[in-house]
Amino acid sequence: MKDIRVYHVDAFTTEKFRGNAAGVVLDGEWLTEDEMQNIAKELNLPESVFLLPVHDEKADYRVKYFTPTEEVNFCGHATVGLTWLLATELGMAKEKSGVVLETKIGHVPVVWHEENGKVVDVEMTQVTPKTQDFIIDVEELSDMLGISSDRIDPSYPIKLANTGNWHLLVPLKHQNDIDQAAPNLAALGKMNKEQNITTTHLYTFQSTKDCDLYTRDFAPGIGIPEDPVTGAANGALAGYLYLEGVIPQQETTHLRIAQGDAIGRPGLLRITVIPNEAKQVIKVAGAAVITIRGAITL
Repeated sequence: MKDIRVYHVDAFTTEKFRGNAAGVVLDGEWLTEDEMQNIAKELNLPESVFLLPVHDEKADYRVKYFTPTEEVNFCGHATVGLTWLLATELGMAKEKSGVVLETKIGHVPVVWHEENGKVVDVEMTQVTPKTQDFIIDVEELSDMLGISSDRIDPSYPIKLANTGNWHLLVPLKHQNDIDQAAPNLAALGKMNKEQNITTTHLYTFQSTKDCDLYTRDFAPGIGIPEDPVTGAANGALAGYLYLEGVIPQQETTHLRIAQGDAIGRPGLLRITVIPNEAKQVIKVAGAAVITIRGAITL
């Protein structure tokens, strides 16, 4: 028998039981992929991340991400949870300023920031953003999302965006519209599966909160009815806003994005968008809190 170290880490928050909970498993080298999937199913969190030895010596660690039902290419909040754990629980912040993770989408550098000798957040650099047109009937989409079609904001195009996974970005007019969405998860999951979409991401610039954007994310196609606070989807959203010219393309932009309120898991992401004609840089930062430390015996 072997004991596998397992943690629950709430990402994109400074308070326990808020933000987005990730499973962090440090002993992935001892596990088969079937065992990883079973552990992710047992933890039953939106995503769990497994730490593994590298294949590429230019990275520090290799990682794999699983939802309760399948492996995914990338997960932002689990990356924050893992690297927060490395920096704090394992004390790496005393030795170095960050790590490079080897993922299925390429290398993801992560640095941690300190104030008065304590880690205050971790910041990942996601892969270069890209967008893709997406044609869908607005009435059909609004039915799937459980909203009135007149609440979709025509000022911005409905598109797919990617900084590791494809996300369908849907602009709504106000935070209230997002909070009141009651999606048909079966229909939405079927559409996402058919179109190879990881999540459907609602966003608005009109919010009652102290933030630049307010968002909400649904991922029934990969076994997550609602993902509370999403690093990957919001990174893709920031990339989309840059590529569409919604935010400046000649200067660095800083965004504060709030998410999770609708399901009682409020969190906050800080995103930096750095212009570059060929390779725009999307940095996603947030704090985290370790809530559970334990072991699974196999």
